[in-house]
Amino acid sequence: MKTLIATTLVAGSVLAAPLVAQAQNSTEVYGSVNYGQTRTRGADTGAIQGRVGAKFTPNFGVEAEVAGGVDGDKTYTPGGPANVKMERQAAAYAVGFLPVTPNLDLIGRVGYGTTKFDTRNPAATEFDGSRDSWNYGVGAEYKFDDKNGIRADYTKSEYTKSDLSSNTMSVGYVRRF
Repeated sequence: MKTLIATTLVAGSVLAAPLVAQAQNSTEVYGSVNYGQTRTRGADTGAIQGRVGAKFTPNFGVEAEVAGGVDGDKTYTPGGPANVKMERQAAAYAVGFLPVTPNLDLIGRVGYGTTKFDTRNPAATEFDGSRDSWNYGVGAEYKFDDKNGIRADYTKSEYTKSDLSSNTMSVGYVRRF
């Protein structure tokens, strides 16, 4: 029995090796640094975003995103005026790519994330705290060459267990490795 298991593992490894090598050679890894402007119920907040992604095929990939808030806004809530700031954000996405030209891709993405808001008015509880969200959006990426490009996108965040939603516009530099 041990011989059968060992033989099966070795044969599986030998057969899978070319597939893994081919997948590794065709996978494009990229990173980006962006500025994102987010509007949530009248409050406009800004953040610096970092993304890391892997494009497995010309049409599909995944990416992870983290952001830190750099700009807050004052808005009026039923609890009175509140200074709102997005402290941090993290999300993971499935990404679809539609090559339009060799240098231009249209992008669609769907994912799940969490956002931490902070307010300076204890009565304005609708913003305060962490909020999980389903996110979806579209964008475009223009490649200057094989390594460098720019990307602009729009993302809608629908927060769970809340009637809040956010609209984020971002633009940034993309680097492929």
